[in-house]
Amino acid sequence: MIRYEDVHKSFGPNRVLRGLTLDVPRGESMVIIGGSGTGKSVALKCVLGLVEPDAGTILVDGRPAAEGDREAFLARFGMLFQGGALFDSLPVWQNVAFRLMRGALKRPRADAREIAIEKLRRVGLTPEVADRFPAELSGGMQKRVGLARAIAADPAIIFFDEPTTGLDPIMAGVINDLIREIVVEMGATAVTITHDMTSVRAIADRVAMLHGGIIRWTGPVAEMDTSGDPYLDQFIHGRAEGPIAAVR
Repeated sequence: MIRYEDVHKSFGPNRVLRGLTLDVPRGESMVIIGGSGTGKSVALKCVLGLVEPDAGTILVDGRPAAEGDREAFLARFGMLFQGGALFDSLPVWQNVAFRLMRGALKRPRADAREIAIEKLRRVGLTPEVADRFPAELSGGMQKRVGLARAIAADPAIIFFDEPTTGLDPIMAGVINDLIREIVVEMGATAVTITHDMTSVRAIADRVAMLHGGIIRWTGPVAEMDTSGDPYLDQFIHGRAEGPIAAVR
């Protein structure tokens, strides 16, 4: 569904992506892991057109990501942002239905509210939550609202940016289970970036290790522990010693 071919991106002297090549299979859940500042978020932003690569090609469903009707292209994507990114001034249902009331996806207000409430139910929130404001919700509930918004338009591709950051282990487990269930149920292609190895094991079909601007290893999650790759092995076990130098 998504193909990166020798993608490069620098910010001044900082070479973030140095030949990223990766295939994300249709209908599977790919998790990209790697340390802070290794380019995981940049890789997602390049697909969405928020960052323009310096070189290389990105194909989505066989077509260059940068070509064609941008609004129609973006309508295929859902996104769960790391910090929630909810609009404080809007009630929950309008946050969930934000895209449904605008642009190519525009629906009548009543229909958009109905869809929003249905998606809230899908992530375990009652209809009573719909008219609350984000500040009235716990961190876990806000994350669920963000997930409901990500799936509101039934996207073909969903990006998850550090989906369990800031959550306690129990709520993180709930979110991981929801993500896995929803991706399977929708048949969507999912790309997640995370440091949380518990999340990796819970939601991944395949894993890709990004370090030094390139993919060091990629394969099924079941083969991760026996990969023999020193970068992956150091990262997943959190070892201080290895080829990945700690930033001091």
